[in-house]
Amino acid sequence: MPGLLLPLTRAVTYTRWLHMLVGAIVPLACAMVYPGLSHPSPHDWLLIAVLPLPLALAAGLVPSVRYAEGLQARLMLFPGPHARVRNDEDPGVSTVFSASWTDRARTGAWLVLRLEAGIALALVTNTLLTLTLSLAGEPGLADPLPYVSGAGWIYALLAPVPVLVLVLVAAGAGALMARAARRLLGPSVTERLAELEKRTEQLLERNEIARELHDTLGHALTLAVVQAGAARAAGDPDFTDRALEAIEETGRSALEDLDRVLLVLRETGQPAGARPALDEASRLLDSARSSGAQVDAEVTGPLEDLPGPVSREAYRMLQEALTNVLRHAGPVPVGVRIGVESAQLRLDVRNPLPVQVSGAAGGGGRGLRGIRERAALLGGEAHAGPDGGHWLLHVDLPLR
Repeated sequence: MPGLLLPLTRAVTYTRWLHMLVGAIVPLACAMVYPGLSHPSPHDWLLIAVLPLPLALAAGLVPSVRYAEGLQARLMLFPGPHARVRNDEDPGVSTVFSASWTDRARTGAWLVLRLEAGIALALVTNTLLTLTLSLAGEPGLADPLPYVSGAGWIYALLAPVPVLVLVLVAAGAGALMARAARRLLGPSVTERLAELEKRTEQLLERNEIARELHDTLGHALTLAVVQAGAARAAGDPDFTDRALEAIEETGRSALEDLDRVLLVLRETGQPAGARPALDEASRLLDSARSSGAQVDAEVTGPLEDLPGPVSREAYRMLQEALTNVLRHAGPVPVGVRIGVESAQLRLDVRNPLPVQVSGAAGGGGRGLRGIRERAALLGGEAHAGPDGGHWLLHVDLPLR
């Protein structure tokens, strides 16, 4: 029994009831013109239910009507801030303009359903409320009940029953209308595809930001740790000064990159700062040298003529490669080869393989996985693994 009475305590029961009664306004307004509301016959009620249908179908052709109906349905047919029981689940009702004839047809069907359900619930509401007043002995009403001498108190006790039945009917009809709204006002296939594409773009953007933070902060922290350790081991004031200067420069560069990434995350609408490109690779090589690594770099071809996306992603790949060398092998000799050909950019980073992983197969953590993902997004390939006593990272990126 408590479960049966639960709809009485839910605000959404009454907002659904009101939503359906509003749908009866148009049929009743048309009925005032024809055939009239003075003692209507069953035939008149049939006309009242049928005559507004062309108007509803015509309104469904207007693109903005679907938007308005979607807003009303979301507000009044589903639990929300106005409900006792909060429900943060998406109701599955669109609030966009009709974009196709299928959307217009579904909107028209929804309007027809709303008119018919509204007039039906209005008749039930009027009948049951009239019965309640009759049971309560309200004067001036036609009493449909049989006269029983001395039974007025029994009728008075039964007066709440029609109201309870009316609320339960309204609750059931409201639940059915909510299900119908999901079907007729729910997102179309085109809208679902657009939403899926939007979510995919957001995931790609989040992954890109994660890679940016990993590469930038990981590189800066690795250089700082290596340089600080080397300065402490050297015990040379001049070397310590150079190491501190390098740490300061690396930290300043990392803060600039961090500010740029945070600017994108805040979505202020302002353009993010320019990302470093491969023609600035000398900055990375100098940072690695300042950490004690012996970097032998060879560059062939014009780096400044590379396409923007290729140049920027290649910079991050080189940054991650040098970070991995310093993190896993320390300040060792490093060979860097950057070659620009007619239709391809080749990047090789080679360093002595640490003894503890000399027999390991090419695996990789987040850094190498990020390099492979960057290369794949550009239509290229990246491979990393042991090569004759060395660890070799090889990247091929197409320029077209």
